[in-house]
Amino acid sequence: MNRSHPKKDFSVEEITELLVQFVQTQNLTEFYKWAKELHPYDLSLIYKKFPEQETKRFLLLFKPDVLADMAEALTLHEQVHLFEQLGPERTLEVMQQMDKSDLIRFMHDLPLQRREELLSNMNLDHSAIIRSVLNYPPETAGRIMTDRYRTLLSHETAKEALRESQAILHIPATSYLYVTDDEGKLVGVVSYQSLAQADDNTKVEELMTRRVIHATVDMDQEEAAQLLQRYEFMALPVVDENRRLCGVIQMDDVIDIIMDEASEDIAKMGGGSKDIDFDTKPLVAVRRRLPWLILLLFIGLISGSIVDFFEDTLNQVVALAFFMPMIAGMTGNTGTQSLAVVVRGLIGRKLDKATVLALIGREIKVGTMIGLVCGLLITVIAYFWQGDWLLGAIIGVSLFFTLVIGTLTGTCIPLLLSRFKVDPAVASGPLITTLNDILSLFIYFGIATRFLDALM
Repeated sequence: MNRSHPKKDFSVEEITELLVQFVQTQNLTEFYKWAKELHPYDLSLIYKKFPEQETKRFLLLFKPDVLADMAEALTLHEQVHLFEQLGPERTLEVMQQMDKSDLIRFMHDLPLQRREELLSNMNLDHSAIIRSVLNYPPETAGRIMTDRYRTLLSHETAKEALRESQAILHIPATSYLYVTDDEGKLVGVVSYQSLAQADDNTKVEELMTRRVIHATVDMDQEEAAQLLQRYEFMALPVVDENRRLCGVIQMDDVIDIIMDEASEDIAKMGGGSKDIDFDTKPLVAVRRRLPWLILLLFIGLISGSIVDFFEDTLNQVVALAFFMPMIAGMTGNTGTQSLAVVVRGLIGRKLDKATVLALIGREIKVGTMIGLVCGLLITVIAYFWQGDWLLGAIIGVSLFFTLVIGTLTGTCIPLLLSRFKVDPAVASGPLITTLNDILSLFIYFGIATRFLDALM
């Protein structure tokens, strides 16, 4: 391997191997030549792959600002481990270099006593900002906003505004600066390009746009993310009840929110918990998942009681048992599909009566067409398998009705939950499947019992 120059096409594993050698041989010149080329995310991967006995020496070679960028690419559990290795003093140095939104996310998950210890030892201004943000409820715009933004005063001239903005190292021509009055209230937004092209003595208030799309500090973070996404902004200002500018939500924070919310919805749709990940301990995972499963267990007993109720029918036509798993499974599957479609469609949309009725109408049509196709198909299969057209027709008709009802169940339950301000993702897949099992078996055996004499 040629070690003379950091090659961009080297894998993380190869670079890790080289850096380990440089640390062990104390070849700091080569170490820094390679390390300066690394993105913080790559550095975080290398940190996780580094031999445990060499990790502390590895971390000592970096300045706090580099470690701060690296820490932001780690998970909570990995951050805790990193700070344990750095020790109290160096941890504080690194934390004070971290982006405040990432640091606040870390602080939120810490035990209260440990959080207070860290905050009390931080720079006073730094800790005051973090404390004020932590006062906002979790999962609100106030919790995820950052103080990395620049403001202009409305009475400033374009020349004065440009001079102030020079403090920002790089401002793309498409960037926007927020305009406030003397009380700090958000009154407008102006593009850097407009300032650069304006006459020196033109007032900022003459150039700014007064209608500013913004979030409030108590707005749900998902709603704020949808605002930013909908208007295709790179940042979204956040104001308090008096319209004072408090912070800005940036696109990278929105990406984190979207991923977190998606993970949460997927977990709920699976009857699980958003707090379970690869690092969760077995007993904790069991405690979070078991309540759902116990609830579904008792609901599922109803399915058993339905089979027991129609025991005579099943004893007289044993072939009905062959198709029970298929009827129940297909109904649960179509319900879960409808649930996924509705939950995804509800993101970023406010429902009105016309939208709800149109969606239900469409799903009835979808369920009917799916039911017809699958019903006819299983009728033919049942006939060739069992040699009985009537049995095939009963199974086909049963499947038709259960698929229509399963589709409606998967559509209506999340819509009802949304109507009552409950997260529709809690209408989880297992719940929909269990309810559809009950309905499908009742319909299946009900139709079979009605035509029992003809089947005998």
